[in-house]
Amino acid sequence: MNRSRLGAALRELRQASGKEAKVVARGAVMSPSKLSKIETGKVPPTVVDVERILTAIGVSEEVKAAYMATARAEATETTAWRLIRRLGYHRKQQQIKALDDSTRLLRLFQPSLVPGLLQTPEYVRAVFGRRDLTEEQLSRAVAARLARQQSLYDATKTLQFVITEPVLRWRLVPPAMMAGQLDRIISVSRLPHVDIRIVPLAAPQVDVPAHSFAIRDDRMVTVETVHAEVMVTDPRDVEMYVHKFDRFAAAALSGDEMRRMVEGVRDEFLREQESC
Repeated sequence: MNRSRLGAALRELRQASGKEAKVVARGAVMSPSKLSKIETGKVPPTVVDVERILTAIGVSEEVKAAYMATARAEATETTAWRLIRRLGYHRKQQQIKALDDSTRLLRLFQPSLVPGLLQTPEYVRAVFGRRDLTEEQLSRAVAARLARQQSLYDATKTLQFVITEPVLRWRLVPPAMMAGQLDRIISVSRLPHVDIRIVPLAAPQVDVPAHSFAIRDDRMVTVETVHAEVMVTDPRDVEMYVHKFDRFAAAALSGDEMRRMVEGVRDEFLREQESC
C-alpha cells in the first residue's frame, strides 16, 4: 500500500469493521465530512488523522503499525495556526487529548509557557485570551484544555516535563494567580508517575532552548512555531528531539530541590501581592 491509497484503504477497513462513518468520525474527533474526504482521497490524512481513525475503528496493533508506517512516509507535516483557528481551538484541544490518551510516555520541553497539562484555569484563560476569541470561543477552549488534564492522573502513563526558569517568572496573570500556578506545579510534581524538572538560569548550559516541543512514545514530535504546528515522525528526527530533551533534563533540578526553587519564586509573588 502506498500513501496515495491510504484513504481508500481506511474506508475498506472501516466498512469491514461494520462501523458507520459517523461513529468512526466521532471517535476520531473529526467531522463526518472530513472523514468522507479522507476516505475518497480528496483530503490527504495527517499522521494524527490516521492514528485516530485506526483507534476509532479498533484495529489490531499489527494492522495499526502497518498503516502508520505508510502514514509516516511523509516525515514532516505543517499546519498553520490560521487553519487551527478556523477549526476551533476547542476542537484542537480535543484532538490533542485523543493523542494524549494513546500516549504512554510523554516528554514535553517548554521554554516559554507553563505546559498546558499543568496550567491553572486562570492561566489557561490568559493564554487563550491573547488570541482575539469571542467569549464563547474562549470558554470552550479553556474547558477543552482543562479536560485534557485528566491524563495527569492516569498512573499507567509516564509524564516528563522540562521547563526553563523564565517560565516561572513570565507574568501572564497577576502575582496572586502566578503564585497559585506555581503551587499547581508543586502539587502535580508529587504524583509518582510525573517528573517535573526546572532548568535554572544559574546552571551552565549545554544547549539552546529555541522552542517548545512534545515527544510521544518515540513515534512523533509536535513543535510549535510562530506561524504553525509542525509534526515530525521520521525516527531519525525524533531521536534528535529525544537527545535535546535528555540534555536539558540532565541540567535541570528535580524532586525536592526543584520544589524548593519553585516555592522560592512563588513566595516572591506572594510578597509582591501583600505589598500592593
